[in-house]
Amino acid sequence: MPIELVRTVEELRTQVGAWRKAGQRVGLIPTMGALHRGHLSLIDKAAESADRIVVSIFVNPQQFAPHEDFDTYPRGERQDLETLAPTPTAAVYAPSGATMYPEGFDTTVSVGSVALGLESDARPHFFAGVATVVSKLLIQCAPDCAVFGEKDYQQLQVIKRMTADLDLPTTIIGAPTLREEDGLAMSSRNAYLSTPERKTAALLNKVLFETADRLTASAHENHKTLLTDAASRLLESGFDKVDYVELRDAASLQATDLAGPGRLLAAAHIGKTRLIDNVAVQAK
Repeated sequence: MPIELVRTVEELRTQVGAWRKAGQRVGLIPTMGALHRGHLSLIDKAAESADRIVVSIFVNPQQFAPHEDFDTYPRGERQDLETLAPTPTAAVYAPSGATMYPEGFDTTVSVGSVALGLESDARPHFFAGVATVVSKLLIQCAPDCAVFGEKDYQQLQVIKRMTADLDLPTTIIGAPTLREEDGLAMSSRNAYLSTPERKTAALLNKVLFETADRLTASAHENHKTLLTDAASRLLESGFDKVDYVELRDAASLQATDLAGPGRLLAAAHIGKTRLIDNVAVQAK
């Protein structure tokens, strides 16, 4: 069946309402377009829990600071629709900026502790923008489930917290990070990398996995030293700047001594591109 393209909240709710009337479960994949195999893996994950899948495509201005890449962020609706054609996607929701943020829009959704630190240190505007647009998408579509990639791990935890706190009737599902053959996490922003930068970028994942193994094997008091060493290795490998390499509790994102499952998270710059990644760290 052809994919239904809808652009207004009314069209979306009419379509979703028809599916619900037929007793079908609905899944949502929120995206900013520039779709790649990582996005398609989210659709496959949603298909495990939903009969009908909606992919939203909206480059959200509220999560970009003035100096960031909103104007140059990769866009291509036609290509995105072609990419989705072989998938079980039933509808694409592609609202305009005016639909999402009509004149007079003056509301922001803010999430507490799980949104503090890490990404918010470098991008203090980011999570309020994400929480606001995702809450709107969940209310507009009212899906049974929504799937987000673990590559944006802090974002996933923020959305889980927001959904629980606001009693939104949607199950948030995290999907494993899909990687290139050399381990680089798939991302729309990888298109910014030059050929030499692309080779260096793959080392981010390598350093993280090696550091995760060392953290699991080390005494608690060695954690800070291992994290500092990881950041140094990235700089020595060719990264221009490291925003953070941090070990956090996998659920709360608070500091941890690995009494329970942990997460090793990093953000680093190479050229004009900022890359993020994370890996699980096993508890002792």
